[in-house]
Amino acid sequence: MRLGLHHNAVLWSVRRSALLVLAFVLLAMAHPAMADIALKDVTGREVRLARPASRLLIDDGRFLIALSLIHPDPVSVLAAWPRDINRIGKRTFDAYKAKFPAIDSLAKVASSAGSLSVEQVVAARPDLAVFSLGSQPSDEERARIEAAGIPVVVIDFFTHPLANLEPSLRLLGAATGRQAQAEDFLAFRRARIDAVRAKVEGLTDSERPRVFLEPHAAMTADCCNSPGRGNVGDIIEAVGGTNIGAAVIPRAFGKLNLEYVIAQDPQVYIATGGSHMEGTGGLLIGPEYSLERARETLARVVARPGFGGLAAVRDKRVHGLSHQMLNSPLDLFTVEILAKWIHPERFAGLDVGRTVEEVNARFLAVPVEGPNWIDLD
Repeated sequence: MRLGLHHNAVLWSVRRSALLVLAFVLLAMAHPAMADIALKDVTGREVRLARPASRLLIDDGRFLIALSLIHPDPVSVLAAWPRDINRIGKRTFDAYKAKFPAIDSLAKVASSAGSLSVEQVVAARPDLAVFSLGSQPSDEERARIEAAGIPVVVIDFFTHPLANLEPSLRLLGAATGRQAQAEDFLAFRRARIDAVRAKVEGLTDSERPRVFLEPHAAMTADCCNSPGRGNVGDIIEAVGGTNIGAAVIPRAFGKLNLEYVIAQDPQVYIATGGSHMEGTGGLLIGPEYSLERARETLARVVARPGFGGLAAVRDKRVHGLSHQMLNSPLDLFTVEILAKWIHPERFAGLDVGRTVEEVNARFLAVPVEGPNWIDLD
């Protein structure tokens, strides 16, 4: 009899423990803040958070745009940013500041284009530091940051955007408890990009126009900036073009000399610019400018010596693109507009403006304003 009672007591204890474990699991699922969050960055490193991050440090202002795709108040989850307004555009920054005034109270840290300061990072007291792939901390710097109790992750919207953007935005979603929102946008983006890829699948080399995309065109007197193997060069190849920089620039970004550009005789020319080009001979484009002003400055860019004889200029296939459309999840717009410019017949029915409208309505906390692309003719 006593043995039976003991057996029942043990059985009840086991069942109660199982029920308690199940209840905790269900509670953690219902309340993500109680769940352990595993993050794997684009370098393959893994970090774990006890709860969603509410104080992110970012080293690129375009990460703010990424957060705005998945969070209704992206500024509320930031502790520090580089205040690199040139990367998002002055008008865009003003729109964020008007909607989220707290952006002015965020700590400032070095951008990915500057020199990392471990002291700045630690002083900002973030619960997660997010760095760009091309400027991630050294092993020694990472150790010092982590010794202060700050986990470090690396994401990439610049070096290989088509490969690394999905895991990067997915990491931001998981880190901030916005996984569902990140997956929703990524599914939308993937469907649009897959539709473009399908239309250029199987093209031969002769069917791929030679494309010269000149970032920050005419910012300085020397010629010419160009993507290499990576960056927007990956997008040019994905939409059925041949990036003339890929053959001679082994990195994501570099320079071409004018003689090489002339010898390649590109069939499509695309300049990038924006409000950061004020005071230069470059392209002024974006919500700060009218279409007429953008077109006028694009004409000035291709009036430089050596450009008039290019096939792209002769055949009136000269275009301008806001640099703010690159190196962020908004490169979806770049994929579509480049597809139209490089293969106008295949993509005659593609309405990039409709894509922008849908992203503005469904995802972005602060809508994109234009003009962000222009044809010279």
